[in-house]
Amino acid sequence: EKLAQAQAKLPLIGTDWQIQTALTHDRLLLHATPPSWFTGELNEIRFFPLQPLLIEAAAPQTFTRTSTGYALEIPRATAAPPTTIQGVLVTPTGWRGASSEHALAVNARVEPVENLPSSGLNLGTALGLALIGGLLLNLMPCVLPVLSIKVLGFVRQTGATWQYGVAFTAGVLVSVWVLAGLLLVLRAGGEQLGWGFQLQSPAFLVVLVAVLFLFGLNLFGVFEVGTALTRAGELVPSSGRWGSFGSGVLATVVATPCSAPYMGSALGFALTQPTWAALAIFTALGLGMALPYLLLSFFPQLLKFVPKPGAWMETFKQAMGFLLMGSAVWLLWVLGLQTGVTTLIRVLVALVLLGSAAWVLGKWGGLMQPTGTRWVARGLALVALIVGLGFALGDLEQAQATQTTSSVDELPWEVYTQERVAQLRQTRTPVFIDFTAAWCLSCQVNERIALNSAEVRAAFQKQGVVLLKADWTTRDSRITQALAQFGRSGVPLYVLYGPAGTQVLPEVLTPGIVIAALAKLG
Repeated sequence: EKLAQAQAKLPLIGTDWQIQTALTHDRLLLHATPPSWFTGELNEIRFFPLQPLLIEAAAPQTFTRTSTGYALEIPRATAAPPTTIQGVLVTPTGWRGASSEHALAVNARVEPVENLPSSGLNLGTALGLALIGGLLLNLMPCVLPVLSIKVLGFVRQTGATWQYGVAFTAGVLVSVWVLAGLLLVLRAGGEQLGWGFQLQSPAFLVVLVAVLFLFGLNLFGVFEVGTALTRAGELVPSSGRWGSFGSGVLATVVATPCSAPYMGSALGFALTQPTWAALAIFTALGLGMALPYLLLSFFPQLLKFVPKPGAWMETFKQAMGFLLMGSAVWLLWVLGLQTGVTTLIRVLVALVLLGSAAWVLGKWGGLMQPTGTRWVARGLALVALIVGLGFALGDLEQAQATQTTSSVDELPWEVYTQERVAQLRQTRTPVFIDFTAAWCLSCQVNERIALNSAEVRAAFQKQGVVLLKADWTTRDSRITQALAQFGRSGVPLYVLYGPAGTQVLPEVLTPGIVIAALAKLG
């Protein structure tokens, strides 16, 4: 045993592993192709260069699997581009299997980037997957309340309907660009972040809950600003094109907790590409989400199957207000998981103040009131708004989470760690990993419908599968890095390790899908 431990600490030189390297203007790319006799699987690689100033030493190294091996992407430093790359690749798994050498000497000539194997995706495929993912996002429950009202807005609007569709699309795209830009900038600065990162911020959740709550009150008719705020489809304090733009912004924000099929692969690929390519993929996602409404705006005859405007629209609008309130309650639950019950109570008190402000604004702030009364009411509403948000945001820095799991506990979950995965795989124990988050509605639906079904629980038990939960509700760089290993930038992700290899399950699960994957374990 001591001899094996000593051997594992020695660097391996002259093996059948093929190491290829390439350079871009800001990245060092490495690819390791295993020999035919290698039957194990690597879960982590890190590169330590011999040349000085070759890489940003403190920057994260992105590890992914490819169709033929393993890839590593590392931000470059300021040194002139070398013709060969020298250093050591380190993996805790061992380059010749368990208990073998952890370090592998690298002395490879720099090749053209196109010679390196890829993950199986190219830019064209990723753009197509992002477009389809954006289209499917419209069917997710996070987005339906806002978009249903937007369709009713098209029914009611007259004149140049295409202008409203273009404005809505612009709102979606601008929001996607802002989120994508922040994500890319923060990742370039060394932050371990993925899609949906803003929902890991309690302050963002508080503001989003307040916005959804106020929009819900607006749909109930509690208040309006001007004369057209409560028109169907106008979910912001403005009418016409600006209202449509605001609807696009809101639709994008509330869509973040959902993940549609094909989104994960496309966005994971985007975060490994140059900035222009990443933004192109995010743009395709936004276009896919806005495309149905853009088509409706240019071809309003498609709305002939929708009932004509009438009193039913007001009823439907108010019903959608309850769905927005439900979304606010959902996010309050997420906030409680992140920060604890004390912060949750403060936010609920703040919502009472915001509701009072909306009521005052609606009762005395309208144009039909005398000028003095109107401005006093608006001033009181503004004060209540500021005080309410200030009270809710006041203790977030000191708040502590009271729970560490985001889902029901019908299954015997263990907390995910890479060390636990490696330990179980060394003993050839089947492992199922659930990468999830409380704010990911798709994750919660999958857990309740598929993972916690009686037949799936029985199948897990029969196969002796150990269940690990990687909870990404709050920021965790280890989980972000683990997601990157599978080419993903967000949740959900489901990974099943078995003696015969690794299976990555779809983002939308059914009991049949999980049971079929378990059957392949043998």
